[in-house]
Amino acid sequence: MAFDTAGAGLAFLLARVLFGAVFAFTGLNHFLDAEGMIGYAQAKGIPMASLGVPVSGGMLIAGGLGIALGVYPTIAAGAVAVFLVAATPTMHDFWNAPEEQRQGEFNNFLKNVALLGAALGFLVLASEAWPLAANVGL
Repeated sequence: MAFDTAGAGLAFLLARVLFGAVFAFTGLNHFLDAEGMIGYAQAKGIPMASLGVPVSGGMLIAGGLGIALGVYPTIAAGAVAVFLVAATPTMHDFWNAPEEQRQGEFNNFLKNVALLGAALGFLVLASEAWPLAANVGL
């Protein structure tokens, strides 16, 4: 299997915690700076941003914590992947950005594409028993 050695299990735990903690913190920021996040989303033309920001924040917190703890990994990784699929082209549309903002948006777009790849990797591995994970199942 994928986690036959103790080292693999520890490395996977570290990967889960690093990846998940970033998303959980990002989701928390949707609430701590709700006004700023909603304003940014509105500036990007996101409809119903005042609803979308807290919903996406909740998805990120649940997904990030779920991946970090190994709780409901399919749902957790799926939530992060869905967020990235929706947010990446709408919030980091570098092709529409003014010249002075284009490079920053392009970098954020590429970062999100890479993070989507990792989220899909966690989604694929969700069918495996995750070592050092919380013992919770559906």
